[in-house]
Amino acid sequence: MRTISLQMPDLIDITDRDILKLLAAKLYESGKLSLGQAAALAGMTKRGLMEELSGCGVAMFAMDAAALERDIQNA
Repeated sequence: MRTISLQMPDLIDITDRDILKLLAAKLYESGKLSLGQAAALAGMTKRGLMEELSGCGVAMFAMDAAALERDIQNA
């Protein structure tokens, strides 16, 4: 496992936990981490992270327009 040190300006009002949550959410969104891996990185349960994803601007399920259209036609 790799350790990263990050210096944040004091004027940015964000907790270490929120930084980890945002990083985990974005890595999940990009497909770099599974939901379980992202939750572990954030120090959360899978369910806890799932509940927080929308607040991080990340959709729980990604579906492009073509897949959505197929899904609607098959309903």
